Amino acid sequence: MFHKNIKLIIAGLLFITGIWQFTESNIGNGIFLILLTIIPIFLYFRNEYILLAFLKLRSQDFAGAKKWLDKIKNPESALIQKQQGYYNYLNGLMVSQTNLNQAEKFFKKAISLGLSMDQDLALAKLNLAGIAMSRRRKLEATSLLNEAKKLDKHNMLKDQIAMMKEQLKKI
Repeated sequence: MFHKNIKLIIAGLLFITGIWQFTESNIGNGIFLILLTIIPIFLYFRNEYILLAFLKLRSQDFAGAKKWLDKIKNPESALIQKQQGYYNYLNGLMVSQTNLNQAEKFFKKAISLGLSMDQDLALAKLNLAGIAMSRRRKLEATSLLNEAKKLDKHNMLKDQIAMMKEQLKKI
């Protein structure tokens, strides 16, 4: 919606206005404005379009998620590094059903930019292992599966990892 620097400017203006309201003895307005400052700061670290795309992916609406991600113009300048990682991660998840070459590029870029949660990183590496396995790169797939297993601390991907290891034995 807004560029990342504009969000910080809005937060600064809200904070300054809140302080000004304190000096004018409007304590309630000042508190409200300072609390309102939290919203643009939150949206600086968590892009609103990426959050909406995650919500669409939860309901398996890939077209809706793609629509929200397409609203981000020039992600390199509009997003901070972690957001760029999640932008590529989400694009990789959506493209992985149709175009493995493009999905591999998205996942590798997401991993290099960084993802905040270990589960997301484990899922990206698991998808990369699946792509490597489909291309008969057994060594790469094995190492990616082992990394995904280490990152999966809550054993949410345990069944998928075990299934892929069984498929690797057949190659």
